[in-house]
Amino acid sequence: MCAFRQDRVPIPEETRQERESTFGEILEPYTEGEAVIEAERCLQCAMPYCIQACPITQDCRGYIDLIAKRKFDEAARRVLQENPLGTVLCKTCYHYCEEDCVKGGRGSPIAIRHLKRAALELGNANLVYVPLPPKGERVAVVGGGPAGLMAAWDLALRGYSVTVFEEQKFLGGQVDTIPKYHLAGDELSTDVARFQGLDITYQMEKKAGRDFTPEDLLRQGYLAVYLALGASDPRELGVPGEHLPGVFYALPFLLSMNVGTEGLLGRRDRKVVVIGGGDVAMDAARSSLRVSNPGEVTLVYRRTESEMPAGEEERSGGDIEGVNFLYQRAPVQIIGKGHVEGIVLRRTQLGSPDAQGKRPVQEVPGSDETLACDTIIIAAGEKAEMGGLPKELNLQPSRHGWPEGGRPHHMTDVEGVFASGGPSVVYAMEAGAQAAEAIDAYLAEKKGRPPTPRPDPFGGPTPPPLPSGYGGPTWHL
Repeated sequence: MCAFRQDRVPIPEETRQERESTFGEILEPYTEGEAVIEAERCLQCAMPYCIQACPITQDCRGYIDLIAKRKFDEAARRVLQENPLGTVLCKTCYHYCEEDCVKGGRGSPIAIRHLKRAALELGNANLVYVPLPPKGERVAVVGGGPAGLMAAWDLALRGYSVTVFEEQKFLGGQVDTIPKYHLAGDELSTDVARFQGLDITYQMEKKAGRDFTPEDLLRQGYLAVYLALGASDPRELGVPGEHLPGVFYALPFLLSMNVGTEGLLGRRDRKVVVIGGGDVAMDAARSSLRVSNPGEVTLVYRRTESEMPAGEEERSGGDIEGVNFLYQRAPVQIIGKGHVEGIVLRRTQLGSPDAQGKRPVQEVPGSDETLACDTIIIAAGEKAEMGGLPKELNLQPSRHGWPEGGRPHHMTDVEGVFASGGPSVVYAMEAGAQAAEAIDAYLAEKKGRPPTPRPDPFGGPTPPPLPSGYGGPTWHL
């Protein structure tokens, strides 16, 4: 047993040279032997801080213990009992669980996300979900991203007939903007294939506010509607020159990269500036490096390095790959005649902390400088596109941009219509799970029956229990 080994089994990854011009996956899988050794490091803590840090309460202790015993088929099943998008999350989750892992106090936290991948790739993950008997009740889910898919899965398991309405020609939402060096491209299809036994119908290229309203769906016989619209409209900087040719917005840029990278920037050897400090900005910068090689990419962020919201994995990846970082600079103008030629930046400083302890950004007069570039990618956040949606819903934008219902359990002001979302794949899944539970409770009350707990998704006799020692979530947005 390796429980006292402090350092994790190294995760194989591509070198900088291998990453420079390809979108091949950076992280390589564990072998069976490596996975077993890493799983044996887990202390199987009585107080599961790792599970409490997970937005979807994934029982990582359970599948890690099974991997340590070389029971990979059972480990894969355990992952998928609680996590219908496990193939996506085993490569893209921000692994909050690892941040709270006890082993990290004196060494390296358990490689929980990578062990999830080992379970699904080394075990039998070719499974199909089994629903409860049909209730004969229809629910509409608007949005085929992680929140919508999680809600559809959760509701269909409980016996509801679910229709998912998706604006695009494909499912995925924010998953579709994740670069291929994280996701090769087939992971979501692999996950959704397990839904084939559930009563879920997909209507593609159907947009809320254009093709229908939530009230239309209620009139058509849907008993509840869940709006999982996400936040996909870019926020503008509001500076002169923002609409010059050569300026892109990050999410459409990343989506285009996944459709096909040839000629996206017009030529190689570009000088690219990315504005922003989050994970989307890092993905845009790292993707630009690959298609502009041997170009130059600079990420500009208005705060300090320590305040940059991008995850450590993204930042270190940018460092390795050659992204230049320029901190405490704010864009004030984009310049060029017919095309981007540069950007004017102004130095910033941090003021005194406000009531919440956050130090406001203050621009320094007379400190302007011009950075030559021919391409600018703006990653200043996103907002929901709510055109055509009735004002009667009284949708409230969250601080991250997606719309939410203002009543308890995120019901809108129209009875039976719910709305919520999340800033990452796993947080969006948590929102979808909560919405499904709220919708089931709402319909159960109307029908005079008790709510239906989520059943064992593989047809077992009892729902999976909460992990022993679990005391409630410790995560927060």
